[in-house]
Amino acid sequence: MATFHERFDLLVTPTMPIAPFAAGHNVPPSGRYNDWMDWTPFSYPFNLTQQPSASMPCGLDSQGLPVGLHLVAGKYQDLKVLHAAQLLERYLPPLTSPGMA
Repeated sequence: MATFHERFDLLVTPTMPIAPFAAGHNVPPSGRYNDWMDWTPFSYPFNLTQQPSASMPCGLDSQGLPVGLHLVAGKYQDLKVLHAAQLLERYLPPLTSPGMA
């Protein structure tokens, strides 16, 4: 990741590769995943590499559930993540599901 961030300021990924599932489960009840690491590939690695990151809502899925955007910067580059998140929060449209408007 250090080499990646020599060339790029931020890595932008989805927060999760799947839609939210019911509380009380460590893995989605569908049986497709065996462990929490199977469905969290965009978030947990950055705790291991000590990179600052932020997750923020950026939209809604077809059921009106939140979809997250994950921003990751190089080690010790916290301000890059915070600045990008602030800009996105300012310019992304507000989240409203069909029944909330």
